[in-house]
Amino acid sequence: MTYLPLVGLPADTYDAHGFQYHSIGDKYVRAVAEVALCSPVMIPSMIDALQLDDLLEHFDGIVMTGAVSNVHPPHYGEQPSPAHEPYDHGRDATTLKLIEKVLKRGLPLFCICRGFQELNVVLGGTLETELQTFEGRLDHRAPQHDDVDVRYAPSHAINIRSGGMLEQILGKRETMVNSIHRQGIKRLAKGLAVEATAPDGIIEAVSVRDAKTFALGTQWHPEFKALNNPDSVKLFTAFGNAVRGYAASRGKTLRAIA
Repeated sequence: MTYLPLVGLPADTYDAHGFQYHSIGDKYVRAVAEVALCSPVMIPSMIDALQLDDLLEHFDGIVMTGAVSNVHPPHYGEQPSPAHEPYDHGRDATTLKLIEKVLKRGLPLFCICRGFQELNVVLGGTLETELQTFEGRLDHRAPQHDDVDVRYAPSHAINIRSGGMLEQILGKRETMVNSIHRQGIKRLAKGLAVEATAPDGIIEAVSVRDAKTFALGTQWHPEFKALNNPDSVKLFTAFGNAVRGYAASRGKTLRAIA
């Protein structure tokens, strides 16, 4: 029997009509399925009912998704304020432990936007909020527009570190990215290496130092219409290849891909 590798994606939580819901944006699962060529599976953010170690035995890679919510500031030593909101405590409780376990196991890991910030927090870094209020900073928020193509359109260039993982994947030292965030990295975790920065110095991509496999984070959203963006195709293909390598190393017989 052949096997299509499984990629886990943590859910956001929200309340509506008296019930709590777990959800993932279509653009993330579609990028995993259509570009990385793996099977996406939702991980519900309910840490009290999950055995993460048992769960991770079934996965060959993890994508940490972006979200409307932000990491609760006490997780990185700051006091919460309205500028840090909104929060998703259910997701925090699950994802911060999940990332730690994924890194220890050496699973391929791709962290996007909130996931990028979660990665920094897990490894001891901090975040700052409302970047647009600081002198000399770009406004990294999305344009106020009903058209998602406008909100997710390329917004600014990034400078890519020479010789780094991102340059190896994209094959260039500069590219244009979208920008859909109010928060960013304040103090970089010691376990991370900067892979790219925005013109105002904000860190836009990181890699995990001494990682056993693909372990990359982007502040921008490469999952948006990934099939139509050459950079996104390269990123999710590299991730998918790492996932297949991990699955093969565990003795799984992989399904051939076209």
